[in-house]
Amino acid sequence: MKRTAAVTLLVFTTCVASQAHNVGNAITWNREISRIVYQRCASCHHDGGSSFSLVKYPEVQPRAAAIKEAVLSRRMPPWGAVKGFGDFINDQGLSAEELGLITDWVDSDTPRGTNPNVLPKEPKFDKESRVKPPKNGITVSGDYTLHQTATIGGLLPEKIPSRSSIKVFAALPNGTIEPMVWFYEYTDAFKHSFLFRKPLSLPVGTVIYGVPSNASIILIPGSKPKSSN
Repeated sequence: MKRTAAVTLLVFTTCVASQAHNVGNAITWNREISRIVYQRCASCHHDGGSSFSLVKYPEVQPRAAAIKEAVLSRRMPPWGAVKGFGDFINDQGLSAEELGLITDWVDSDTPRGTNPNVLPKEPKFDKESRVKPPKNGITVSGDYTLHQTATIGGLLPEKIPSRSSIKVFAALPNGTIEPMVWFYEYTDAFKHSFLFRKPLSLPVGTVIYGVPSNASIILIPGSKPKSSN
């Protein structure tokens, strides 16, 4: 009898300790999720922005299930390009780790967190400005051959049919293929500059493929990478 009671007590104590550990390590709005939202979502989702605000917990919590579905389907944030095809310094697409955090948080009943001191300051935003075409940009519509060397720092979609998917790449004369961007189900909400993490140095004779004749993009001039010597 005493042995049974001891075993029961041990199991109970272990469960309580396990639950306490899980609570302390739970994903919360105050600690993890607010940082993702502020960095990836709030530029559009704030008072005076282009969509409803997601800056405060009471604004996010009722929409948690919809947010989870939107980010898993890659409809949000509206970055507009397939991850891994081209490397962009201003990539707003969520990483696999961020997707996992949001999913686990929603599945755990969206805890707010008990420590308000870990909540970051709410971001502030300037008034949105219109996207301006870059100076000295190269307009590409249909297959385009470079007749002089060019350093490309990024690109801007100028005219792309709505809901179309376009994969743009550069074919160098030596046979090298450089992925540039893969627009997926494009809409004008994705009209912003796509800036390469590392500028592309393209020689004479490089052909830009993938842009249909009824669409156009602008190649943004970039600075040549500094020599390591």
